Amino acid sequence: MESPAPAAVIVLAAGAGTRMKSRTPKVLHEIGGRSLLVHAVTAAEGTGPSELVVVLRHERDRVAAHLAEHAAEVTVADQDDVPGTGRAVQCGLDQVSASEGTVLVTYGDVPLLEPATLRELVTAHEGARAAVTVLTSRVPDPTGYGRILRSEDGSEVLGIVEHKDATDDQLAIDEINSGIYAFDLAVLRDALGRIGTDNAQGEMYLTDVLSIARADGRSVRAVVTADVMMVEGVNDRVQLAQLGAEMNRRTLERHMRSGVTIVDPSTTWIDSDVSIAQDAVILPGVQLHGATDIGTEATIGPDSTLRDTEVGEGAEVVRSHAVLAVIGANATVGPFSYLRAGTDLGEKGKIGGFVETKNAKIGLGAKVPHLSYVGDAEIGEGTNIGAATIFANYDGVDKHRTTVGKHVRVGSDNVLVAPITIGDGAATGAGTTVRKDVPPGALAVNAVAQRNMEGWTLRRRAGTAAEAAARAALGAEDRSAADAPATEVADEHKEHEQR
Repeated sequence: MESPAPAAVIVLAAGAGTRMKSRTPKVLHEIGGRSLLVHAVTAAEGTGPSELVVVLRHERDRVAAHLAEHAAEVTVADQDDVPGTGRAVQCGLDQVSASEGTVLVTYGDVPLLEPATLRELVTAHEGARAAVTVLTSRVPDPTGYGRILRSEDGSEVLGIVEHKDATDDQLAIDEINSGIYAFDLAVLRDALGRIGTDNAQGEMYLTDVLSIARADGRSVRAVVTADVMMVEGVNDRVQLAQLGAEMNRRTLERHMRSGVTIVDPSTTWIDSDVSIAQDAVILPGVQLHGATDIGTEATIGPDSTLRDTEVGEGAEVVRSHAVLAVIGANATVGPFSYLRAGTDLGEKGKIGGFVETKNAKIGLGAKVPHLSYVGDAEIGEGTNIGAATIFANYDGVDKHRTTVGKHVRVGSDNVLVAPITIGDGAATGAGTTVRKDVPPGALAVNAVAQRNMEGWTLRRRAGTAAEAAARAALGAEDRSAADAPATEVADEHKEHEQR
């Protein structure tokens, strides 16, 4: 049976979060690749509400801009100077057009809360025709939490008593208030209009709605969740780390139960929005962030970080870093390579060790094996880029593009000075600086012929270990190099100066 959808969900996110000791609003701190607030809004959206309202105050414009980027359909309500959760909900209700139905109230700092739990809360609330239903949990140590007071038969909630106000008998109660509620909308509007701030804190307490509902003869119920971590909020950096670790544990477990091998969960971090196909293998020391998508039977790691990167079926990434990149099926990357934004490595392609790429399209089966930089380039099918090749794409003012055709052989230690095009089937010699286009099938070379100046070390490095080694190798009987005429030495200096 499908769960009923609430008329509205109100997410309270107005607090400053001073215990975070941060310039960043508490609800914008991240775990699992999303802000706390986006986690909360995602859970709320999962209930299918007709209206979704987020109540803001601290750093209102900054938080609202974040919401607009990640959840455009959300309505923002502003809390005024009147403090308290009751007033925050009242401000949220001002943005709700419905006059009847169920209203869920939750918080922007409860990141592990799941839509299924909220749907269960709505179902129980409407099934009992209650005025208020509170989500509770039982914990071994309830210190600091509000305690749930139940009727003798346990069916009704008589009230919620705060820890500091509880008697000894009440302190022994292990059922605590999560602060998450389902309300009858009409009851909530009426009760909030009857709540004042005549208390020690000078606040409008949302919990007063329960007392008013009971005084009016209405039913107040509770739904107990066995998952206490799901209703835990973040108040400081310690709790942020604790809930982040717990969310990661749950994410890893979900992937493993779906057929992904994660060799060492203790060193693996995977964001909430990452997708991993069946039979992929994640080795130790891997971090997968953002909208990364890993194909079936791909192997990632060890010691690799991918953000917003697509990895094809059967590909391998070893000890490398990639951001906004595409790695084709059965391609290989690494070790120790950096794929920057715009890298697109084709099927069966290779980016080897100590290679950096940026805005580069590398074709089917093409290879950049080692010690190279490839920026603003297109490399055709089957081409091989020799070791220590630099695509010189920047002239100090503008970036330029290099196009290398199919089945090209670029020699080692080349510099390709953009903008140039190397035609299909061409080649370049080792040590070549390519400044002009190379026609298809041509060989480009510009290195000078090698000249050996015999005896140079004996004349110019006298007294060094190199000179001793050279003399020993030449043999004492071979003095021709050492006794070269002065004119040759002069010619050597002259040639050096001309270079």
